[in-house]
Amino acid sequence: MTDTGAPGDADALQESDSVQESDSVQESDGVRGPTVRADVDRVARTGEPEIVYAAGKSADQTVTAVTALMRGGVRPVIVSRAGPEHVDAVLTAHPDATHHLDARMLVIGAQRAGAQADGIVVVTAGTSDLGVAAECVCTLRALGHRPTLLADVGVAGLHRVLEVREILAAARVVVVVAGMEAALGPVVAGLVRAPVIAVPTSVGYGAAQGGLTAMHGLLASCAPGIGVVNIDNGLGAALLARRILVGATVA
Repeated sequence: MTDTGAPGDADALQESDSVQESDSVQESDGVRGPTVRADVDRVARTGEPEIVYAAGKSADQTVTAVTALMRGGVRPVIVSRAGPEHVDAVLTAHPDATHHLDARMLVIGAQRAGAQADGIVVVTAGTSDLGVAAECVCTLRALGHRPTLLADVGVAGLHRVLEVREILAAARVVVVVAGMEAALGPVVAGLVRAPVIAVPTSVGYGAAQGGLTAMHGLLASCAPGIGVVNIDNGLGAALLARRILVGATVA
C-alpha cells in the first residue's frame, strides 16, 4: 500500500463541461436523466475536488463518477467509504488508483506533499478511533498535506496526553478523534492555542448511543476554540483543517 496513486493519462481528459454526465448512465427507478452528475469545477470554486461518497452507490455508479471526474481533468480523484465491491470495480476500471484499506478510500493522482509536516496534528483517544482518523489523514495526504498522527492518547491515562503536549502545542490545527464521552477534545482545547476540530466517533458501549454522547459532550464543552463535525466524519474534519491552514497562509 502506498500513500499516493499515479495520475491517469491527461491526454484523454478534454471534456470541459462543468458537470460531466456519462453516456453509460441511463434513467432508472423513475429518475429523469443521469443518476451521476460529476462537479468538475468544484476545485476552482472551493479549492478541493468533489469527493465521491461510495456508500449507497452501486459499483457502476461509483466508477461512472470517478471516470467523469477523470475526464474533467480533476486531480486528485478521491473515493470515500468504499466497500469491497467499489474497490474492485474502481481498480478494474482505473488500475492507477490506490486503495487505502484502513481509511476505506481510493485515491487517483494524489498531490505531492512537502518534505516537512505542515502543522496539522490528528490525535485519537483510542486505537479503536483509528479508522476515522485514517480517513482524515488519507484525505489530507491526497490533497498534498503531511499531517502528524498521534494515536491512543485518551484521558483514561492522562499522562499519555501530557507526553505529546509539545507536539500538540506546536500545531497550527489539531483534529481530535474520540468516541465514548470524547473528553479528549476539551482537554486538548485547554492545552493549545491552535483551533481544535473535534470528530465524535461511534465507538463505545450502549450509552455512547452510536456517537451521540460524544457529539453532545463536545458541543457542550466549556473549553473555547473547539468546533465539532459530524459523527465519524474524518473527511469533513480534514477539509475544514485544510481550509483553516490555507486560509491562514493566504491571510
